Amino acid sequence: MKKYILDLTVKSVEQVHERYVLVKLTSKETLPQMLPGQFVEVRVDGSATTFLRRPISIHFVDYQQNELWLLVACIGDGTKAIGALKSGDVLNCVLPLGHGFTIASDKKCLLVGGGVGVAPLLYLGAELKRQGVEPTFLLGARTGKDLLMLDEFRKYGRVMVTTEDGSEGEKGFVTNHSVLEQEQFDFIQTCGPTPMMKAVARVARQKGIDCEASLENLMACGLGACLCCVEKTTEGNLCVCKEGPVFNIKRLLWQD
Repeated sequence: MKKYILDLTVKSVEQVHERYVLVKLTSKETLPQMLPGQFVEVRVDGSATTFLRRPISIHFVDYQQNELWLLVACIGDGTKAIGALKSGDVLNCVLPLGHGFTIASDKKCLLVGGGVGVAPLLYLGAELKRQGVEPTFLLGARTGKDLLMLDEFRKYGRVMVTTEDGSEGEKGFVTNHSVLEQEQFDFIQTCGPTPMMKAVARVARQKGIDCEASLENLMACGLGACLCCVEKTTEGNLCVCKEGPVFNIKRLLWQD
């Protein structure tokens, strides 16, 4: 797909959690086509300690409103600077980057996310529903207050929840949820912390379910030039930003 370097205007910044903000961006021109699972590289202006662009998953694209949504975890100086943006500010973005999720419109899909890794699953779920498939979301967090954007996810499918402390949904990790035993799925797609994705991949292999994972390796350039995000695969070392970030788990050399 063609890549663009665009100055996008901040429409709003909403604090959805003490550590997360939802940034809605717009443009005078029609936003280009973007696919679920792709990401953008954001230039951070005004931060003396941030020299590289920050890779952020595409959370949602609203073409009717001409909006791009980014769910940002405000952890370091760069992402905190993004979280401090105000309506009317300009954010320079390179987009869309990487290869996204398979749109399996002929399968029963389970979308599994944890932490800020839930971000790309909203757009994926919306696209699946647009093509006539209602996915099941399985979302995990440490506590109920750490669950993100549940009302948005419910617009596009069933939402199942786990929390480590049992404050909402079923207690435990996503791989402990009863839906994995009670129902049969044809396809699992996951994004989140690497240990969580590896656990999801193990479940998928044990059950013989096809599975894709969106990796969160450090991606500095987004174009496969800096080699920061190399992952060992069945095809050798590949740059996650260029060949991924979404991979079928059969291509990954993850160890149990």
